[in-house]
Amino acid sequence: MIRRFLRRDTLSRRIALTIVAAMLASLALNAVFVQVAGIWARPPIERTGLLEQIAATARVIEAAPASLRPQLASAASSPMLDVLWKAQRADFKLPGDGSQIQAGRVPVLQQLLGDERKIEGFSPGDWPAGSPRAHYVAMVQLVDGSWLSFTPPARSWGLEIGTRIAVIIFLGLIATLLVAWIATRQLANPLQRFASAARRFGGDLRAPPIKIEGPEEIRQAIIAFNVMQAQIQHFIGERTHMLAAISHDLRAPLTRMRLRSEFMEDLDHQQKLIRDIEEMQSMINSALTFFREDTQREQPTAFDLSELLQTIIDDYRDQNIDIDFNGPAHLVYVGRPLGIKRVVVNLLENAEKYAQRPRIDLMVGEEEICIEVSDDGPGIPEDALERVFDPFFRLEGSRNRDTGGVGLGLSSARAIVREQGGELTLSNRKGPGLVARVELPGR
Repeated sequence: MIRRFLRRDTLSRRIALTIVAAMLASLALNAVFVQVAGIWARPPIERTGLLEQIAATARVIEAAPASLRPQLASAASSPMLDVLWKAQRADFKLPGDGSQIQAGRVPVLQQLLGDERKIEGFSPGDWPAGSPRAHYVAMVQLVDGSWLSFTPPARSWGLEIGTRIAVIIFLGLIATLLVAWIATRQLANPLQRFASAARRFGGDLRAPPIKIEGPEEIRQAIIAFNVMQAQIQHFIGERTHMLAAISHDLRAPLTRMRLRSEFMEDLDHQQKLIRDIEEMQSMINSALTFFREDTQREQPTAFDLSELLQTIIDDYRDQNIDIDFNGPAHLVYVGRPLGIKRVVVNLLENAEKYAQRPRIDLMVGEEEICIEVSDDGPGIPEDALERVFDPFFRLEGSRNRDTGGVGLGLSSARAIVREQGGELTLSNRKGPGLVARVELPGR
């Protein structure tokens, strides 16, 4: 069971390995700190590095006459080490007996002072609590029985217990955060790619399958999603081909009906039949165009969106139709220019047919680009703002079917926008008029 756990790449295995790696990294950082910072507790005096300096100073002062030793001790003092000579040990007012230091443990002491020299050491903890004299102190007895004391005024090595605990906690947090960040990225990247591919499939039904990667649970989810995606693509492909074939096959009987209508003697009925045939032909042509767009998608490219909109406006001005424009003079966008042009033209045609004073507003946000086509027409009933996107749906009131159209324009426009990861919505203005809002993903 343990072997299977270690062999399979699962979420539980990754979490366990993350915890172990964080603990090992914490220990490693602490070990590195100890090596770099040296002795980081309150070490014994033998490990402070003072005894080498003490041995050399004691040998020099010991060789001088007793009358000169106080002056020599004062001269040997420095900001890092205070040297004091007294004839009697009691004159130093020590807290008690210090720990005996064996000269043989320090080669320099053994070389300069010999093996039998009496040396005592005091640590800061040997002094009464709160004593201003709580320092490291080394006492060396000279050959004539007098004593030298060596005291560093301020300890420049090691750390207090509180600081030491803080360092340990800090290094542990750093190690944990570092390992957790790396592990989270390794775990989150497949999830992010999975989510991005799922969103891409929502806008592009022909998106490729997702690469299978990550822990076992994520891999199983990706496999299930790929299977579902393939089934949806197969279903949509069959539906599209079937409907396109039906629309195509209807052309032949409609053509025969048109020919036969030419031989009708009743001209009134003939004209009515011809209008019905032409309307059906228009619907079939629109349906074929709609299905053809679903099978042949335009490749994204970089283009100037503002220039594209201004070109559309110029085309309408050539037809004596004025359209106001508000937006930046230039805006480079990566998308499908022909598709966006068809969407805007469709919205403008609706505004020109059913309303008046069409207008285009181009706005750039932090995460999206928005194109608004507005008019001053009668608008659309609130309960029909979504229904107008249904294929072959046409309003009978303010949007009269006699003006043309078979109800596929808005359906096709929304499909084109959603292909590019955007959305097309309709809303009524506070005053008279309708606003068609095209939201495209930002650059």
